[in-house]
Amino acid sequence: MAELTQEQIEARKKEIADAKDIQESLLESNKKLVNEFGAGLLKDIIDQCPNFYTFQRGLLYTHRDFDQFMQAIKQRKKVAIVSGVNASGKLHIGHKIVFDTNLYFQREYNIPVFIPISDDESYVAGKVKSQEEGMRNSLILAKELLAYGFDPHRTFFIIDQIFTNIYNFAIKLSRGTTMNALKAVYGYTMEDNCGLFFYPAVQSAHILMPQLKEHGGHDHVLVPIGPDEDAHIRIGRDLAPKFGLVKPAILHAFFIPGLKGGKMSTTDPGSAIFLEDDPKTASAKIMKAKTGGRESAEIQQKYGADYEICMVYKYLELFYLNKESILDLRQKCKSGGVLCGECKKRLANHVEEELKEFNAKLEKVKDETIQHCILRNV
Repeated sequence: MAELTQEQIEARKKEIADAKDIQESLLESNKKLVNEFGAGLLKDIIDQCPNFYTFQRGLLYTHRDFDQFMQAIKQRKKVAIVSGVNASGKLHIGHKIVFDTNLYFQREYNIPVFIPISDDESYVAGKVKSQEEGMRNSLILAKELLAYGFDPHRTFFIIDQIFTNIYNFAIKLSRGTTMNALKAVYGYTMEDNCGLFFYPAVQSAHILMPQLKEHGGHDHVLVPIGPDEDAHIRIGRDLAPKFGLVKPAILHAFFIPGLKGGKMSTTDPGSAIFLEDDPKTASAKIMKAKTGGRESAEIQQKYGADYEICMVYKYLELFYLNKESILDLRQKCKSGGVLCGECKKRLANHVEEELKEFNAKLEKVKDETIQHCILRNV
């Protein structure tokens, strides 16, 4: 059996420390919400949370008033979910936490899901070159979301170039906040275009709209988001009582590291598995993913690997394996009883199967179904 040199030992220590620093930095956004912005830890109310994997595996980390939202469900009040996506982005595995949570509530409680697709924000923020591009992207995303599993009878897409009535409500809400407040939250300067300053009112309109009588008169709204989006929703929560509405509840998803160990990014295709990836492309990415493996199979069989910094193990643990299977894998990983290539193939099989199923459903989504789900002016 090969022995580790001192240089290899030190390099290994640094690799582990660097990987853990990255993972800690991803968690820092959630911790900051608790320490600086008054969010609550979801684990403190876990007995009030659904028995669903995103809650039970800690993928949803912090919240605002989620206990009140669950109480509203128990009291059979009318509730809704608002969950937006960006018209300039692509759907990837990092969205799985929020999407699966939304689907759980839609299927379990028959809750309507409103999905703003920010075609206008993408344009004013310069994320797309034209409004036409924003519209095209919005329709693609709507199709993908329906293929993902959202019920076309309980899902409502808000594309602002089509549903222009949203601006009437946004104008009303705009009197409830100030430019100074927006500059404090977003850091905008007088050099930024005025569309950026107005968009928070539009986003607040998206979030609060389901409470309006003409859109269902829902008593409570839940907004599942990433921790980096909390500031946007805080503006809506601040506006709600000023207009006789209930503050929307929030769930904050945990940031999932990308395949390379850092953040997922649409500008780095190898960092994430995208829904548009064909199964073989996704598998190839997984085979290049960061692991906690050793310098050679021989060394790994003797010293074991480090599952804590392995992205392949992380994805299997969070999304695909049950508790017993993950404990078994963890032990084999630590003891050298399994090699990284085996785990990569295991994850690739899960992802390939998922993407094949998604692609089959995508082909069946009809244009008229998409159009049926888009909110329109009345």
